[in-house]
Amino acid sequence: MSIARVDGRVQPARSGDPKRVGPYRIIGRLGSGGMGTVHAGLDPAGLRVAVKVIHPAQAEDPEFRARFHREVQLSSRVHGPCLIPLLAADPDAETPWLATAYAPGLTLDQHLAAHGALTGGTLFAFATGTAQALAAVHAAGVVHRDVKPQNVILTPAGPRVLDFGIAHAADGTSVTRTGVMTGTPGWISPEHYRTGIAGPEGDMFAWGTLVAYAATGRLPFGTGAPDVVAYRVMSEEPDLDGVPHELRELLTKALPKNPAERFGAEAAAEECARLLARQATQVLGAADEPEPTRISDRLTTAWNLPSMEDPAWSVPVPPRRKRALIIAAVTAIAVAAVSGGIITFYSSDDRADVDLTSNRTSPSTASTEISTPISASETTTAGTPAETPSAPVVDPRTIRIPKDPLAGVTNPAYTRAGDDTQPHPDEWSASTIAGSPGERDAEKAIRDRMTSMLATKDMDFMKPTVTFNQRAQTVMVTGGPVPQLPENYQEVFRRASEMAACSALAHRLKNEPTTWPYGRFAIYWKTSDGDLEAAALGYGEATEGCISEIAGQWHGDESGMATAEIPSSDKAEIRVADAAVKAIVATWNANTAETNEAALALNDGISLGFDPVESAAYVWTDDPHSRFTSHASQSNLRGTVEEAVCRKLTLEFHSNKSWQYTRWAVAVYDAYTGTRQFIGAGACPS
Repeated sequence: MSIARVDGRVQPARSGDPKRVGPYRIIGRLGSGGMGTVHAGLDPAGLRVAVKVIHPAQAEDPEFRARFHREVQLSSRVHGPCLIPLLAADPDAETPWLATAYAPGLTLDQHLAAHGALTGGTLFAFATGTAQALAAVHAAGVVHRDVKPQNVILTPAGPRVLDFGIAHAADGTSVTRTGVMTGTPGWISPEHYRTGIAGPEGDMFAWGTLVAYAATGRLPFGTGAPDVVAYRVMSEEPDLDGVPHELRELLTKALPKNPAERFGAEAAAEECARLLARQATQVLGAADEPEPTRISDRLTTAWNLPSMEDPAWSVPVPPRRKRALIIAAVTAIAVAAVSGGIITFYSSDDRADVDLTSNRTSPSTASTEISTPISASETTTAGTPAETPSAPVVDPRTIRIPKDPLAGVTNPAYTRAGDDTQPHPDEWSASTIAGSPGERDAEKAIRDRMTSMLATKDMDFMKPTVTFNQRAQTVMVTGGPVPQLPENYQEVFRRASEMAACSALAHRLKNEPTTWPYGRFAIYWKTSDGDLEAAALGYGEATEGCISEIAGQWHGDESGMATAEIPSSDKAEIRVADAAVKAIVATWNANTAETNEAALALNDGISLGFDPVESAAYVWTDDPHSRFTSHASQSNLRGTVEEAVCRKLTLEFHSNKSWQYTRWAVAVYDAYTGTRQFIGAGACPS
């Protein structure tokens, strides 16, 4: 999805625009297009972000949702120089969205229209930076497929390539409309016109066209009707008049009609870097040539574009008391991040890249209100006014982006990354027991992890069988048959298998990327004693951050609740559950003793159980007296549970090295539907 940017500055918000998206406060617009709108936002720490929100009409299209989900997945795999990092996303929300770091500046076409062609060191820095970006994209096994001037922003720190709306995996897996040409006329390679094939070579053809356009302000294959431009691309030579001689020779290696004759992005980046270094030598003189420096340093030094300070980012300074609350809340978020509770994703490298663009709002002018799913008039802790400092309630709809353990790896042994094909029963039948030392180690890691999770529910009799199919690059985890097994026990086995297999394979992929061939897992259950057939329970792909990948939008769910309802056999869990329930009752009754909610005093109906798969404590009430039907009473219960349960979980965490529970969720009985309704969830600071 390409988004038009008027001039790179923040435009006023329009009627109907959201005030918040996930944890981000929206302060205006950056652009809009046929697929959605990009809003300017601030995260709780004042970081400027661009939040892409899909139009409701597009969100109702299952095919578009699949492609957007794919965009998020692919974008999370790509990290490198001159790219804009993905920070967070919720592709499964009613209105899907994703957030990236904000890149100030004009797009290439806007800059050329306003200021003319790039020259000197800036031109060579542009060529180097964009080639580096594509090298990182291709190294991650991704093809961009939409390299064009509208998708390159000229920031004060250098060029930034963006928009993976129609990107796909280099192995050919993608989610696109059958028979529809993807890409923009004039920026499509000859082979893509002829066959529809779009590989890394096509990106390089578009890169050559892009650099030529930056150097001259002219499209090298001219303008006109799309079919006329297509004919020139496939049959005529590009117009490179006006391109500096050294750079012109390099572009001829990117623009052959035959994709096999083009050089790759990494080679292009290296040659551009040499030209960039030569430019620096010519400017400084041989005697003044500095010591060898990193390409990124040379690029930044050669880049000559002014910074763009937009006053629209400056918002009113909050009152002194509010600023103090903000600092406390941001500190609580940082503590949660250390304990694994943070739910958005960015790497330290990405942050360094963002900082180069002066991308943070000044502390003296930043508004850093904390995103919360309850209104300001509600209480955040039972009986405590909302303005009293407390740990922030992070919007549970925001998901952390799972990290690809193969990100940036060249030629990994596992080649099916991003393949969503469901495993075939024949692949299960053809799987074999562990043979190599690595397979035996992986089998042990999966079995040990599952045993530890199942043992807390006295379910360690459900011994998994772990087998391997190297051709399918898939590890099979099989359970059963167990006669007269309760239905929810099989669900616990599935979830434990997913977590254990995902974690073990992600660890292997990260540490042995060029030799370990297994990145997929499948879970099966034998149908009857002695029967060789098995029913598929689920499958997936390994990522770093398996809870996020498997559980999706973690906010407590029926599967976790069903697991928590199974009685625990672990003495520590039983002890903590009993203490936590007593603390909930005591805290609630103390806070409501002198309020109009005194009639809602608790003494029964509160239960607590543990889900070892997602390391979560679940609290629920059957609400026999309809205590929690109002929004205010639910809000107070949520605050009570957070206060009391987190106190007990954190105490145990510090005294018991084997304690794993750091999350909580609470649900109440809904008299209208006859089911439980989740009213809150979160992570406890350590």
